[in-house]
Amino acid sequence: MEAGTRRGSGTHRVAAVTDAELDRLDKARAKSLCDLEALERKVRQELGASRAAIFKAHRLLLEDPLLIGKVKSLVVDGACGAVEAVERTREEFIGMFQRVRDSRMLERIADIKDVFQRIIGHLDDPPPLPPVGGEPLVLVAEEILPSMAGVLLERGRFAAIVTETGGVTGHGAILARSLGIPAVSGARGILRAAFPGDLIAVDGREGVVHLRPGPEILTAYRKLAREYASVVGRLVENRDQPAVTACGQSVSLLANVNYPLDARVAHATGAAGVGLYRTEYLFLTHPSIPEEDEQAAAYRATIEPFGSSNVVIRTIDLGADKMVPWLTGQHEANPFMGYRSIRMARRHPGLFMRQLRAILRAAAGGIVNILFPMISRLEELLFLRRLLDQGREDLTREGIPHADEIRVGVLVEVPAIAFAIRSIVKRVDFISIGSNDLTQYLMAADRDNPKVAHLCQPYNPVLFRLVRRIFKAASRTGIPVTICGEMAGEPRCLLPLLGLGIRRFSMAAALLPSVKELLRRVTVEEAAEAARRVCRMSTFRAVRRYLTERTHEIMPDLNLIEGD
Repeated sequence: MEAGTRRGSGTHRVAAVTDAELDRLDKARAKSLCDLEALERKVRQELGASRAAIFKAHRLLLEDPLLIGKVKSLVVDGACGAVEAVERTREEFIGMFQRVRDSRMLERIADIKDVFQRIIGHLDDPPPLPPVGGEPLVLVAEEILPSMAGVLLERGRFAAIVTETGGVTGHGAILARSLGIPAVSGARGILRAAFPGDLIAVDGREGVVHLRPGPEILTAYRKLAREYASVVGRLVENRDQPAVTACGQSVSLLANVNYPLDARVAHATGAAGVGLYRTEYLFLTHPSIPEEDEQAAAYRATIEPFGSSNVVIRTIDLGADKMVPWLTGQHEANPFMGYRSIRMARRHPGLFMRQLRAILRAAAGGIVNILFPMISRLEELLFLRRLLDQGREDLTREGIPHADEIRVGVLVEVPAIAFAIRSIVKRVDFISIGSNDLTQYLMAADRDNPKVAHLCQPYNPVLFRLVRRIFKAASRTGIPVTICGEMAGEPRCLLPLLGLGIRRFSMAAALLPSVKELLRRVTVEEAAEAARRVCRMSTFRAVRRYLTERTHEIMPDLNLIEGD
């Protein structure tokens, strides 16, 4: 009897401990859900519904009965307490994602970590946040997690972010960029080396981090910061000035945007319009395929600052380095040259049709400019045009308002199309040159691979000769040509591109003031001479040296903005 009593008492004690742990777990989960609901509201107000979808996805994960059931089963079985159960389940989920050989799926591990860490934070006493006030702080972390959004949204609190890991397409990194906070990743060992209160100098131009800088470095960077602020302040003053050369030639300076917020920032910076709206970022920050109404609202918000005729909307360019869980397929050895972008249209026509309808609806009563990326042969363009016509006919039949006029363009980034440009320009209304991908395909070099990144510089004389070929073919038919990508926003490349005849440049909004200032100091004749010289050169080094020297002769303080 005594033994039985002792066993019963032990069982009751175990049951009591288990119930207490389950109760802690339920409370931590409930608090986490409240956190996410509050974050979702705040991010929606600040950045729009598409960014807030990140936290909706996190809530769905927390509400998943399989996930919470797995955690509770470990507690009930007596294997561990609540914290350890959450940690073990987290590692199991991360292991599942790591077995999927896909870069986008690997980057979603950050979301898994974030959700589980939020629960653990409520199970334990959360660490105090840095005090508000005083000088802006540098946030040092393993990576930028979406849960940091609430802190990041406190404007002016952080001067920069330094992380050990993290990808540029991760949700947290996207949020940081939206808020204009410089973020340097890949600073290995920074968490072990840095301590609260340490002084850190972050060079966002060069991606350099100085921990506890000495007097000489500190003095140099403070001087650079003052000079940079002075130059930027002066350049911002030209916001409302026309973009014209010294000889009076008008040029269109446009912005590349990822979200509606980016379009508002570009408008405030003095952009004449949006030359490239990368719509895939709406999909990358969404837990599933965005509904047609949601897409139309996002596209409408992006159009609003400029008017539909001044906004070029690129159809989704998913695949390669931009994957989503619901569109994953078999691992590809070379995804940049594989199943991506419009190559998915024939297998997923419904996905593309939903987007095309949303774009047409967003520009109801106006003009819409639709840009098709990754075209490698004429048949692809013809198929997409048929899909677009079908979408327009369906909207008309359904009585849904949509764009009165449609302009169709092709993003030239595959060399095959660049060399077949004469047949393409007869079937489009405008041409955009995607210099980043065009360069990597021309050089057979992955631009994200540091071992061959030197081959993807915009100072390739062959690339300038190819741009000349594309522009000449387009000019014969009278259709406009826009340069997008790194070349467009690289001040050194402005001279030869202007000299080749390009009059439309689309770049990051932050680059607009300096490019506009440089433009106003040069004549078309000077630019034409630079183009002739560059196209006759044979090496990257010669092109870079010449353009660097010539550009700095025209604008000596340019190096403060762009670095060398």
